[in-house]
Amino acid sequence: MQRTIVLNVVGLTTELLGEHTPRLLQFVQQGRGLPLRTVTPAVTCSAQATFVTGALPREHGCVGNGWYFRDLAQVWLWRQSNALVQGEKLWDTARARDERFTCAKVFWWYNMYANVDWAVTPRPIYRADGRKLPDVHTSPGPLRTELTNELGPFPLFNFWGPKADIKSSRWIAEAALLIERRHRPTLNLVYLPHLDYDLQRHGPDSPQAATALQEIDAVCGRVFDEAERAGLRVIVLSEYGITKVDGPVHINRALRRAGHIAIREELGEEHFDPGASSAFALADHQIAHVYVQDPQRVPEVRALLQGLDGVEQVLDAEGKRAMGLDHPRAGELVALSRADRWFSYYWWLDDARAPDFARTVDIHRKPGYDPAELFIDPKIRAPMLRVLGKLFRSKVLRQRVLMDLIPMDASMVRGSHGRVTDRPEAGPLFVSNTPELVPDVDELEATAVKQVILDHIFGRRAQPFRAMG
Repeated sequence: MQRTIVLNVVGLTTELLGEHTPRLLQFVQQGRGLPLRTVTPAVTCSAQATFVTGALPREHGCVGNGWYFRDLAQVWLWRQSNALVQGEKLWDTARARDERFTCAKVFWWYNMYANVDWAVTPRPIYRADGRKLPDVHTSPGPLRTELTNELGPFPLFNFWGPKADIKSSRWIAEAALLIERRHRPTLNLVYLPHLDYDLQRHGPDSPQAATALQEIDAVCGRVFDEAERAGLRVIVLSEYGITKVDGPVHINRALRRAGHIAIREELGEEHFDPGASSAFALADHQIAHVYVQDPQRVPEVRALLQGLDGVEQVLDAEGKRAMGLDHPRAGELVALSRADRWFSYYWWLDDARAPDFARTVDIHRKPGYDPAELFIDPKIRAPMLRVLGKLFRSKVLRQRVLMDLIPMDASMVRGSHGRVTDRPEAGPLFVSNTPELVPDVDELEATAVKQVILDHIFGRRAQPFRAMG
């Protein structure tokens, strides 16, 4: 077996390589790279599940970063149990081939209770007094103490939210290298999310994106240097490309105006009631799963969605089959936005009646993805003073504090993803420092990634690649 490390540099594309990424550019020039044909939806959980199973969402079931759990009548996003991914995983296939195989999974999603040897994933501590404290979940358990003692606490608030920056990716890379030096896994899967932040905040062609590219390039360079000293094979890949956008599609507001969204009033706030709604959308970047209670009303809802400005496509049962999304967890309809738009989760028509969590970073209570969480509301005067005051009340006085700092202006978001990009160079890529193990194709299918990783560990396979679709 040949030890291999895989860097998942989220948001990296061929057209982003250049003067701001000298180490990554050198890595591509000395190895071999291909455009990677990602899945629909082109979001983290779906793409990663495809990479580790070699299957489409119709088989592994990860139809997005979350879905509507019909039996519970609840929308849940960003769950962490690996049992949610259906199908045989990469590490199980490898271990069946050679029982000496070991695997580290560092911040790849659906990480908890995966059948790997070392796992690290974000897991905040939620205190009864309302505080959220940075922490990680690890397997084995003592690895958590080992990493914290060596690297300090995981910088959770630099992983997502208004403070999201390079610190979290640096910590993740150092954790992966520590596991590499001390445990020498056969396969080390490493998730580096940094490009997600400013490419969504400011757009892929912004000055802030150029700085972010320089920062992640330096992190990758450090990993490359250690990997070379250790004699590792190295793969760099990404899940999707982030494209410039110019405003959201408020899909749930349209469904509400048509009478489909059921609202429960709580203390003057309007809360969404999915179980009582005849149709609603789980908004996930540039894709929205639309759940329709009565099958007889599907054509009516589809016609409504197709008439919305910014909607490019609405998939029915046949369309979902064509996209590999025909899984029971998917919505009865799946809407895709145009390349320059994305879907908000907002259902309220008056911001004064929005639920209190809409103005906070709360990825688990919001029934949809909210990239506005990357910003502090520009309407707040002296925002840092307000933040410090809230932290003092929370940490020192132990008071429950509502961290209502997030804007409800979706137009601030300048980049998004979720649909397959129109141009391959604007989409994800796959690069290896072992050119002979990269298939001789023009574009690598996401379903082929599992086998190519296995080839890096065990040598080239004899069987043909599995075709997508």
